[in-house]
Amino acid sequence: MLTKTKLYLSSPHMGGTEHAYVTDAFNTNWIAPLGPHVDGFEKAIETYLDAESHVAVLSSGTAAIHLALQLVGVGPGDDVLCQSFTFSASANPILYQGANPIFIDSEPDTWNMSPELLETAIKDRIKHHNKPKAIIAVHLYGMPYKAREINAIAKSYDIPVIEDSAEALGSTYFGQKCGTLADLGILSFNGNKIITTSGGGALITKDIAFKKRAIFLSTQSRDDAPHYEHSVVGYNYRMSNVLAGIGRGQMEVLDERVRARRANYHFYKTQLSSFKSIQFLEEPQGFFANRWLTCVIFDSYEQRETVRLALLADDIESRPLWKPMHLQPVFSKTASYTNGVSEHLFNHGLCLPSGSNLTQHDLDRVLQIIVNTLTS
Repeated sequence: MLTKTKLYLSSPHMGGTEHAYVTDAFNTNWIAPLGPHVDGFEKAIETYLDAESHVAVLSSGTAAIHLALQLVGVGPGDDVLCQSFTFSASANPILYQGANPIFIDSEPDTWNMSPELLETAIKDRIKHHNKPKAIIAVHLYGMPYKAREINAIAKSYDIPVIEDSAEALGSTYFGQKCGTLADLGILSFNGNKIITTSGGGALITKDIAFKKRAIFLSTQSRDDAPHYEHSVVGYNYRMSNVLAGIGRGQMEVLDERVRARRANYHFYKTQLSSFKSIQFLEEPQGFFANRWLTCVIFDSYEQRETVRLALLADDIESRPLWKPMHLQPVFSKTASYTNGVSEHLFNHGLCLPSGSNLTQHDLDRVLQIIVNTLTS
């Protein structure tokens, strides 16, 4: 009896040249968290973003958010407005700084931060508490958030925006690359992202002084002295030369990975469009999503769970949409401004297998189970 191959939600997909870069790091003994591949990876990202951006590659996207919060001056007791419908890594660094996360619900067009609720929250915090120190907005599942509206609101209240593009490398907003739309941007190269360095992230800024400060903080804040001198607390957040070598190879195939992910979305949408009980997240005009994960919304929680469990029984990984931060136990005492959108999406939504290395046979296998489940 043949054993079926497990299908993952989003597995790493090497392009072929990564091995040569890593071998070079070993052959030249550049194994430490510095070296030519770090510089090369940063340059490749800067060239791709093409927006006068400066990039510092780090150990994770979470580290990038943490440093971004420090760069904009967030400290103990400050309020930070954060998208609720996201992964916890968007919010956890706020707590690292001793600050207060204030969660903002989503709008239905992109599933991202609601500009209307954002402004409501800002006005309310200014009136009754403190003026928020920063905003963290997220391009969820690779779909850009409404940057024009959010940036306009942020500018009117003079609040910096940190753009969480962990899931959105390769996405664009009216022709501009995600990661370059706000005061600071962050990327993730975790193993499930559209490209990966196994673990890693990046901070994006148009201010070279911010990049230099981020590198300083990420290398234990070593002062310029012949001995180890430290005037401020630092972190061990810099990416290694070995992992940066993987990243250089991955950047060479990024556009191919975006095309493959978008093809997956198109396949699912075309093949499942006859089922009125399923909805897909569409791209508003001017938005281009990398479709990191293809997500569907079912009419009911029960239907979502029936499909998820049927896929699981065939060793196929799928996953409910993110559980909103304002519903998470760890943030149960945190203030939030909600409208029910993210809670509905969490209860009805499912992420389907979306890796760029899925074969047509893999996609057909997923499709057949969904169709059989919905028609049984």
